[in-house]
Amino acid sequence: MGKGFVQDVTAMEEDFAQWYTDVVKKADLIDYSSVRGSMIIRPYGYALWENIKNELDRMIKDTGHENVYMPLFIPESLLNKEKDHIEGFAPEVAWVTHGGEEELTERLCVRPTSEILFCEHYKNIIHSYRDLPKLYNQWANVVRWEKTTRPFLRTLEFLWQEGHTCHADAEDAQAETTRMLNVYAELCEDILAIPVLKGKKTEKEKFAGADFTYTIESLMHDGKALQSGTSHYLGDGFAKAFGIQYSDQNGDLQHVHQTSWGLTTRIIGALIMVHGDNRGLVIPPKVAPTQVMIVPIAQHKEGVLDFAYELKKHLSAAARVDIDASDKKPGWKFNEYEMKGIPVRLEVGPKDIEKEQVVLVRRDTGEKQFVPLKDLDMTIENLLADIQKNLFEKAKALRAERTYTALSFDEFKTTLNDQPGFIKAMWCGETACEEKIKEQTGATSRCIPFEQEALSDSCFCCEKEAKQMVYWAKAY
Repeated sequence: MGKGFVQDVTAMEEDFAQWYTDVVKKADLIDYSSVRGSMIIRPYGYALWENIKNELDRMIKDTGHENVYMPLFIPESLLNKEKDHIEGFAPEVAWVTHGGEEELTERLCVRPTSEILFCEHYKNIIHSYRDLPKLYNQWANVVRWEKTTRPFLRTLEFLWQEGHTCHADAEDAQAETTRMLNVYAELCEDILAIPVLKGKKTEKEKFAGADFTYTIESLMHDGKALQSGTSHYLGDGFAKAFGIQYSDQNGDLQHVHQTSWGLTTRIIGALIMVHGDNRGLVIPPKVAPTQVMIVPIAQHKEGVLDFAYELKKHLSAAARVDIDASDKKPGWKFNEYEMKGIPVRLEVGPKDIEKEQVVLVRRDTGEKQFVPLKDLDMTIENLLADIQKNLFEKAKALRAERTYTALSFDEFKTTLNDQPGFIKAMWCGETACEEKIKEQTGATSRCIPFEQEALSDSCFCCEKEAKQMVYWAKAY
């Protein structure tokens, strides 16, 4: 590869962590900031987040939710109202102790999540059963003081949406918990082409302060799992701590039942690790900032650039199209847009104009085809749909290939070491057993899937009576 061309990324088979770092940097998704664990999301990375955000925001609003915005700071006294919640977040909380030169009389927490603020607000605005359900969502940034960080996957500050809802009864709130988990699954599978497992977190892994947590789990190319979205049923614990009550139809006071749910910029990390290859990013067409990149060939020749710009104008009604009319060599441009994962490259030069055709190259397979101009609109539409479908099917096939069954602890450990991926195994339901598995293998329970299988009668770890089949894996 010549000087000035995009340099190769580290092969994922050689060093997956370095491959990931190379891709996020060289594809211009992020840059590092002067604060450890904080990232600058560059325009290309932010455009990708905006496309994901726009799709999810539409889905959230379609299910009847309204967007609001809560403050960044939480007074310490307010945070301490829900004991389990604060204990769960205490190690990750960042505190503001001074305002200018003055020491504050009460520390302020920089929000790690916003249940507390929503509860304080709901206490003031909910009075009657007619006020319910209250379906709110906010798009925000949060801060969690992580010890080890990696761009998108684990950073001190990240972007997300967090939904917080109040309901008259447990049944309605639990239905909401399921509904929003399904919204996340639909986003991942239909928009991001990432297959997910849906299930319930164990007591040990559930959200601090929740009655239970539902999760979607995805499998990365290196065989590690990634929690990709969670939905929590909070019961009435927060409502009792904060005094969120309403008068029911009989005039009696009742506590509300609550949910919270969130999806973060770490989903971009999932997208990179599920679809990327040794040439860089591979972005599903539905969220690609640019779906078709036009690269003029021999653009110094008369008529080539004019023709390319006319093509861009024509195709812009059907796809997100851009053009690179810089004086860089075509080979450099090819490498650049492969690195950035743009789904389709369109090449056009003097000979193509003469033949009334263009060359289309797919990013996912590298397949090249010559397309008559008269067929171009329909071909691109079909091609983008086929790339989207192919990426999902490919990821689903890899997950199937890397999903194993273990009936004993020895088999579990061997599989985990030799063939990383999801491991299905029966579990007794005891936290002590779960902790032993993590301590001895580094694997954690990913979810208790809604679709259960009876693999055996006994727990693979302690051999007591099994209660559930669980997916286990090492995870990000």
